[in-house]
This record gives sequence, structure tokens and C-alpha cells, in this order.
Amino acid sequence: MSVFESAVTVNKPAAQVYAFLADMNNHHRLMPDNIADWVSTTDEASFTIPNITSLSLTIAERVTDSLIRIIPAGPPPFEMELKWELTEADNTTEAVFTITAGLNMMMKMLASGPLQKLADEETTNLAKLLS
Repeated sequence: MSVFESAVTVNKPAAQVYAFLADMNNHHRLMPDNIADWVSTTDEASFTIPNITSLSLTIAERVTDSLIRIIPAGPPPFEMELKWELTEADNTTEAVFTITAGLNMMMKMLASGPLQKLADEETTNLAKLLS
């Protein structure tokens, strides 16, 4: 399994960060600009990465103020899990976003850069939106 991780400190309490992340409707605001055909509910989101694939994701686990675990809702191009872990200290929250992906060697060469960029962009956008 390949792991892509990015962390950011958000100047909000964990409860506020969690409330934002626990609703899949908000995740569109974290995504890169090239995401198309976004459709979401509180628990699920479907979208297209142009010229690459379409994905459907669902929240599999919520632990109040500390964890959101997201998995594919339909057949993914490869095994994956997305996870937000939150830790509060002094009225700020450290948010760690992790993408775990089962990539073969060819997919790893093609997808590692974009997946790390996605992790970094999501944490950067989270900090901008909530600061």
C-alpha cells in the first residue's frame, strides 16, 4: 500500500473542523479546480477527474471531533481509503489527511505525484477556508 499524507494546523477548535469535514457536501471546496460533475449528500460524493476516472466515495466512519474515514462507494480504479485525523491543542486543530492506495508498480509511477498533490491541496484549502 502506498501512503500519501499532508498535515496542516487550522486556527479553529476540532469541533468546527470536524463539523465541516463530516459533511461530504463541503469536500468539493477542498478539491482541485479540475474536478467535474460533483454530486454530493452528507454521506457520499461522486465526481469525475477529467481524462482519468469517475469516483464515488462514502463516509465509512465518523468519530466525533477526531476522525473521518472515507472509502469508495462503488468499484474504484484501485483499493483506497481517505482519512482525516484531528487533534486539538490550544484552540487550534492539527488536521492530518492520509490517502492509502493499493497501487501496482505502473499505477504508482503514474499516480504518486497527483495523489500527493491532492493530499497537499486538500489540507491547504482546509486551512484557507477555516482560518
